[in-house]
Amino acid sequence: MRTGLIAQKLGMSRIFDAKGNHVPVTVLKVDNCQVVAVQTKEKNGYTAVQLGAGAKKAKRATKAERGHFAKAKVEPKAKVVEFRVDEKSILEVGAELSASHFVVGQYVDVSGVTIGRGFQGGMKRWNFGGLRATHGVSVSHRSIGSTGQRQDPGRVFKNKKMPGHMGAANRTMLNLEVVAVDAEHNLIMVKGNVHGHKNGWVTVRDAVKKKLPKDVPMPAGLKAKA
Repeated sequence: MRTGLIAQKLGMSRIFDAKGNHVPVTVLKVDNCQVVAVQTKEKNGYTAVQLGAGAKKAKRATKAERGHFAKAKVEPKAKVVEFRVDEKSILEVGAELSASHFVVGQYVDVSGVTIGRGFQGGMKRWNFGGLRATHGVSVSHRSIGSTGQRQDPGRVFKNKKMPGHMGAANRTMLNLEVVAVDAEHNLIMVKGNVHGHKNGWVTVRDAVKKKLPKDVPMPAGLKAKA
C-alpha cells in the first residue's frame, strides 16, 4: 500500500483523447508536497507517512507547528495529511513527491470537503417537490410538509430529512480515471468532477476497488533532485 498525495484543485477543463473525444477533467496541482514525519510500528504501533503541501508563513504557524517542521528540516506547510502505508512504502523525511506518482489510465480515489451552502430548505437540500401551487396552500409552498405521524408513535423519527446545514462535509469520489499527468508542471488531470471549491485541498490515492497498474513507481513517484 503506497502513500497518496496532497493536491490543490485548480478547476475544471477539457482535453481530447486520441480518437478526438471530448473528456471533461479536473486539474489538480501537486504543490511542494514533502514528507514531514514517519510513523513506525516499533515507535507508534503502526506505519504511516505524514505529508505536507503548500506554503505557510512562519508567523502564521503555531509554536508547536514550527517545531514540528523544523525537526523535519522543511518549510512550514499549509496542509498536513497522514497516509497509512505498509513497511515497504515508508519514505525518508524531507523527500518530495511529484505528479509522476500516478500514471495515465490508473484509477484513484479523491477526497475533499464539499462546498458549503449554509442553512438550506428541504427542496434544495433533499430535492423535495414542495407543496401544491393552489388548492388552499398559501405562503408555505416550499415547506417540507408533515414530518411525523399521529398519537402513535407521537414523535419525529431520527434522521428525518429536514432543512438544515448543507455542504462543508468530507466526501470521497471513487474510481476516477487519471487522464493525463504533466510531471514538468506537477499537474494531474482526472476524469470528471472532484468535491471542493477552487484552490481547495484534496487528497489523492490509489483506488481501493481497482487493481494497481504494474508501471506505477514504487514506493513512490519522487521529484528528481536538482
